[in-house]
Amino acid sequence: MIQLDHVSKRYLTKKALKDVSLQIEPGHIVGLIGSNGSGKSTTLKLISGLIRPTKGTVLVDGVMASRKICTKVAFLSELDAYYSFFTVKQTLDFYAQTFGDFNRAKAEEMIDFMKLDRNQKVKHLSKGNRGRLKIVVTLSRDAPFILMDEPLSGLDPMVRQSIIKGLISFIDLEKQTVVLTTHELQEIEPLLDTVILIKNGEILDTKSVEEIRSKENLSLVDWMVKEYEQ
Repeated sequence: MIQLDHVSKRYLTKKALKDVSLQIEPGHIVGLIGSNGSGKSTTLKLISGLIRPTKGTVLVDGVMASRKICTKVAFLSELDAYYSFFTVKQTLDFYAQTFGDFNRAKAEEMIDFMKLDRNQKVKHLSKGNRGRLKIVVTLSRDAPFILMDEPLSGLDPMVRQSIIKGLISFIDLEKQTVVLTTHELQEIEPLLDTVILIKNGEILDTKSVEEIRSKENLSLVDWMVKEYEQ
């Protein structure tokens, strides 16, 4: 379980999160949605232990989030963080040596699914293929918590749908919880169980996607627009 208890985060003069409290139950795919600068990436970085809250506590399975939490959390950053001189295969080798929970068989299967050339150097990959590689190395970990910051960024719109459909087969929701941020709400909506809506560093609402569809008769995009306008 992921718990944020009265968490605030300030960067110099800017307050990125304001007294946020939330609880994410295990075994779900959760979308963290909101406009640019609303606090989505900051929330993921806090959960992953990459940054610390200015106030409040962040717990992952009851343990305070810190750099050591990487044994439980696989984090896909919006930024590229690779050795550019590695080949795709060498990148897999590096992750396999770094993380004890790296599932090489799953990684090889995903490399084939993503149609990546194992012998191509990372620096020669297109932006879209670097994005695919990020997804591969993140989802190939058997970590209980998967955090993904804009996983579809840079991917060709023509292949996004097939990749989204394929992703679910590489996630074990009996053992894993996925929290992701995205601007591609229409495409990612079928994957999500729950959404957390953030605006200006504050949680506006947390809701089941099924409830939004059935009770409010709205798409995720229309629901977000409605909530933002209130």
